[in-house]
Amino acid sequence: MELDRLDRAIIAALVEDARQTYAEIGHHVGLSASAVKRRVDRLRETGVITGFSARVAPRALGWTTEAYVELFCQGKTKPSDIALAVAKFPEVVAAATITGEADALLHIRATDVRHVERVIERIAAEAFVVRTKSSIVLSRLVDAPAGASVSDVPGVAAVQGTPPEAALR
Repeated sequence: MELDRLDRAIIAALVEDARQTYAEIGHHVGLSASAVKRRVDRLRETGVITGFSARVAPRALGWTTEAYVELFCQGKTKPSDIALAVAKFPEVVAAATITGEADALLHIRATDVRHVERVIERIAAEAFVVRTKSSIVLSRLVDAPAGASVSDVPGVAAVQGTPPEAALR
């Protein structure tokens, strides 16, 4: 489905605050509440909008430590096998197959470094895992919610148009 400027503006408004009324969104994008509702309904029916949820600070739930773990698998391990195995771990909040030497990249949230270590040990015990390589997150530089533009993230708009190496100075 092709998204026009209004669809994108409505999506951005919903990403910012999905509890806004159609009238509030309409005020921001220049449409009536009923026109916004029709567009949101169409975006939902076509699968562009897949749902609405609350964004909760992981720290509030006790998840104070996060890591990215590269999985190196034996032979031709199927992505579906990796997905089934890592889905057993509530600490794995995202997983993807990737290019490069590793077969998959896992995003883990845990209560502390020891908890991360225990999760990695359990994942490494899966029959198809040859080895893992992990990196603990020290601090988040950008944390845009899914569907948001990086320019929508506070503090990032100031560096838009700046070469990447200069933006981090």
